[in-house]
Amino acid sequence: MAATASEKAIRQVIEARNAALAAKDVAGVMASGAAGFVSYNLAPPLKASGGKVGLAGWFATWDGPIGHEMRDLKIVAGDQIGFAHGLIHMSGRKLDGEVVDLWFRQTFGLKRSSQGWKIIHEHGSVPYYMDGSFRAAIDLKP
Repeated sequence: MAATASEKAIRQVIEARNAALAAKDVAGVMASGAAGFVSYNLAPPLKASGGKVGLAGWFATWDGPIGHEMRDLKIVAGDQIGFAHGLIHMSGRKLDGEVVDLWFRQTFGLKRSSQGWKIIHEHGSVPYYMDGSFRAAIDLKP
C-alpha cells in the first residue's frame, strides 16, 4: 500500500530528527518538536519537556557522533494527527569510555499545524526482565 502524503511528511520529520540526534544538533532536534512537547524517555525524570539545556548536556557526554538508526518505522496518519513507532539502535562511545550498543522502542505522536508536522509526544522504552530483578533488558537485538 502506498504511503499517504501525511505519512511521507511524518517520515521526513522523524528522519530529520534522527539525523540531528546523530549529529548532536540541538537546534535540529528542537525543530521537530511542537510547543508543549512531552517526552517519556529512557533517562529520568519520568516526564521531560525536551529542554535545550538538558539535550545539550546529554550530547556533551558523548565522545564523537551518536549512532542513531531507526528500524521498522510504521506510520499511521490522518489529516491532523499521526502516530509512528519503531526500533532505535543507539551506539557510540561516552566520554567516560563506556561503549553504548542499545536497542530500544520509540513511539511518536505528531500533530499537523501551520508549521507542518511536529512531534507532540515521544516515548522511548527498554523492556525489563520480569524475573524479579527488574533489570533493563539492554542485551536484546531485533
